[in-house]
Amino acid sequence: MPDNAVSPDGPLLADLHAGILTLTLNRPERKNAITPEMWARLRDRLLDATVDNGVRAVVLTGAGATFCSGADIADTAGMDEFPDPSDLISTINDTIRLLQELPVPTVAKVSGVAAGAGWNLALACDLVVAASDARFCQIFARRALSLDTGGSWLLPRLVGLQQAKRLALLADMIGADEAQSLGLVTWVTAPVSLDEFTHGIAERLASGPPLALAQTKDLLNRGLDRSLTEALEYESQAQAANLQGPDILEAFAAFSDKRDPDYTRAAAAR
Repeated sequence: MPDNAVSPDGPLLADLHAGILTLTLNRPERKNAITPEMWARLRDRLLDATVDNGVRAVVLTGAGATFCSGADIADTAGMDEFPDPSDLISTINDTIRLLQELPVPTVAKVSGVAAGAGWNLALACDLVVAASDARFCQIFARRALSLDTGGSWLLPRLVGLQQAKRLALLADMIGADEAQSLGLVTWVTAPVSLDEFTHGIAERLASGPPLALAQTKDLLNRGLDRSLTEALEYESQAQAANLQGPDILEAFAAFSDKRDPDYTRAAAAR
């Protein structure tokens, strides 16, 4: 996807500018509830981002006043792409996995409500910026459903088992401040500052050393399932790759020249 490109109007908008790919769930009239078509488009955009060197950070957000109210179980738009229902489930799971494993940092920008699958989309991102009036709910139990879209894996890792059970079993709606106190939101900002604040975070991520950030993200994601000995071994392997790559040369040159590093120049030299 070329820089400054914007996808045509549709249920998912994609805008790439200065290394920041902004993906916008675009059904504001339905509080951005996700249809099968949207899951497929989001998965495809994330797949593209894994191999696009022009993408240095991803921002996931919703159009209008709401991030995402969850999966739209009443709208079958796009179901013709999934003659077997298990194919849709696989696409949804791939989307969550891609957000977690994407080799660039991901940021969820949340306003309004993030519920069910919508909240888990945000939790699958590396960082979450929420407007102070945002609200969050693991709504599944209210619909006689069990957790999906990664909630059973994400929640206990972020808040511990007991709080995860409280959020999932009671399906309480919580505010941005409580979500932040539980470790489910990284920053809370005033609604009028949400766009500017999130863009500033994305700019910082997009200007960072891509290989080092990708490896750091992977090390942290996998660290909970590794022993200390295993973690040290994988850290050593990652650091060896950094020491042999062009980014570290740019980092040292920038330090010597007393300037900010320009990792796009290092990438061009590859």
